[in-house]
Amino acid sequence: MKALLLSAYKQLDIVDMPVPKPAEDELLIRIKACGICGSDVHGYDGSTGRRLPPIVMGHEAAGIVASVGAAVSTFHPGDRVTFDSTVYCGKCFFCLRGQVNLCDDREVIGVSTPAFRRMGAFAEFVTVPARIAYPLPDNMPFPHAAMIEAVSVAVHAVSLTPIALDDTVVVVGAGMIGLLTLQAVRLAGAGRIFVVDVDDTRLELARSLGATHTLNSRSADVTPRIIEQTMGRGADAALECVGSTIPVKLALDSVRKGGTVTLVGNIAPTIELGLQSTVTRQIRLQGSCASSGEYPACISMIARGVIHVEPLISAVAPLEDGPSWFHRLYEREPGLLKVVLEP
Repeated sequence: MKALLLSAYKQLDIVDMPVPKPAEDELLIRIKACGICGSDVHGYDGSTGRRLPPIVMGHEAAGIVASVGAAVSTFHPGDRVTFDSTVYCGKCFFCLRGQVNLCDDREVIGVSTPAFRRMGAFAEFVTVPARIAYPLPDNMPFPHAAMIEAVSVAVHAVSLTPIALDDTVVVVGAGMIGLLTLQAVRLAGAGRIFVVDVDDTRLELARSLGATHTLNSRSADVTPRIIEQTMGRGADAALECVGSTIPVKLALDSVRKGGTVTLVGNIAPTIELGLQSTVTRQIRLQGSCASSGEYPACISMIARGVIHVEPLISAVAPLEDGPSWFHRLYEREPGLLKVVLEP
C-alpha cells in the first residue's frame, strides 16, 4: 500500500508498505479521507516529541471496512466508518468510569513516543480496534467525516464547561478547534459569544458561524472591551484554544469572578499563570483532553447540519500531494484551515 511516511523531521515520503493485518479484535479500514491536524504539523518538525520518525501520522480519518478480525461481530466489510483517535484499554480505573480519554494505557493513532508507536491513517489502509470505530451515515461525504475527531475535541471541551442559557462566553483562538468550539458553545445555549484572534479573515468566518462579537487582539484592547460589554463583570466562561501564555492570560482576564476557563489548546508545554488573580477571583481552571464518548453525538450534529464543517475545509487533495501541503501548513500560509488528504 501507499503511505505518507515521516522519515525524518521535516521529511515526508510516499512509500510502499505492507498492508497491515487486523488482530482478532480489529478492523482493517481502507482510508478514504484523512485530515491534517495541527498536532501533525507540530509533530512534523519534532517540536511535540510525539511523532518520533519513522511514523505514518494521521488520526482524523474515515473509510470503508475492508476486513474484520475473527472476534469482531459489530462491523462487516463494506461498512462506512470513522474511528476515535484514542486507543483505550477499556479495563482500567478511568475506562471503567467512562473517562476513556484518561486511560492509563492510552495510545493515539498516528503517534509515536518512547512508550508506544501507532501507525496512522495517511495511508491506503490502517488497523484499529473495533471498539473505537463508529458507523457513518450513507450520505456523509468522507472529507466531512474526517472532521469528526476535531468536532469531538470541541464538543468535549464545551461539555466540561458550565454554560447556562444566555451566558456570555469567550473563545480565544479562531483556528480549526476554536471555530468548532464556537459552534458547540452556540449549541450549548450561550447568548453572547466573543471570539478573539489575530486574523481578520478567521474572525469574519467566526461571525458567519455564530459569533456575536469578534475582536482582533492585535488592534483592540480585548479585555476592557469584554468587561465593558458585560456590565463591568466579565464573561461567564472562556475557552482557550491556542495553548500559550498570552492567550491563556487573555482568557483568564476576560472572565468574571467565579467564572470558568477551559484550556483546550496545547502548543506550549508550560505557561506563565497569574496565580493571585486566579485564586482571589475564584476562577475555575479546567483542562480538556481529546474526547470521551462524544463521537455519536458529533456524527449526528454534522449530519443534521447544526455544526458546519464544510466552510473549514480549505482543500481536499490526493495523498501524493501530502508533502507539499504539510510544507504550506507549516509555513502558515494565509487562509489555510483544514486540508484533507485522500489516499
